[in-house]
Amino acid sequence: MVYFISDLHLGYYNRATEKERQELLLAFLNTLPVSGTTLVIVGDLFDYWFDYKYVIPKDFLRVVAKLMDLKDNGVEIIYLMGNHDFGHYRFFPKELGIEVIPDDFRATFYGKKFYISHGDGKIANDKGYLILKKFLRNSFVQSLFRLIHPDIGIRIASGSSKKSRTYTTRRQMKDFDSLFDFAKKKIDEGFDFVVMGHTHKADFKQYNGGVYVNLGSWLDTPLCGIFDGSNFELVEVEKIIKNK
Repeated sequence: MVYFISDLHLGYYNRATEKERQELLLAFLNTLPVSGTTLVIVGDLFDYWFDYKYVIPKDFLRVVAKLMDLKDNGVEIIYLMGNHDFGHYRFFPKELGIEVIPDDFRATFYGKKFYISHGDGKIANDKGYLILKKFLRNSFVQSLFRLIHPDIGIRIASGSSKKSRTYTTRRQMKDFDSLFDFAKKKIDEGFDFVVMGHTHKADFKQYNGGVYVNLGSWLDTPLCGIFDGSNFELVEVEKIIKNK
């Protein structure tokens, strides 16, 4: 089975609310069968993430530990960067054995071709964001940011993430269909499924023998995409937990 989640934005709310949200995520992760399971995180697992040489954000310790446990027990984890959790350095690949993929990802599951993308930068006429994305992900720029004390740096990363939401939301509302237009091109190229996030609007559309899926956001109704080799469905996470 292949499970897809996106746009959890852990760290967005206050500590009490975040504790409840992380409990929901941990309960979901505990339902995953260990054998033959792939978990695909399609970006923005965290509302902010920036790890230093010796420091990571402490608020996400239990989630990180659970991902490590799943990985150690044989679950394949594919993690794509989003536009909020781009501040990865060495911790995930070195300590957890989980590579963080900076760009779109192509995969074959059960003989079906998947194109997986967080979706940032795919909205039409968004050159300003593409320039900003290239700047923020630049290794030299990030190395300079690591000179800031972690307590300050992580606070800046968290605050900047929240302030960027107004601009992102405005663009998403205006050009929501741009992601589907992008997906149609990929399906025309031969992909069976195009899976994305970013817009926070769940969607499921068939086109020319293929399927476009948007996983929505856990800030609204937490959803999981499940592909069993034949069918792809979007399922509410709470239902998955209750039916376990």
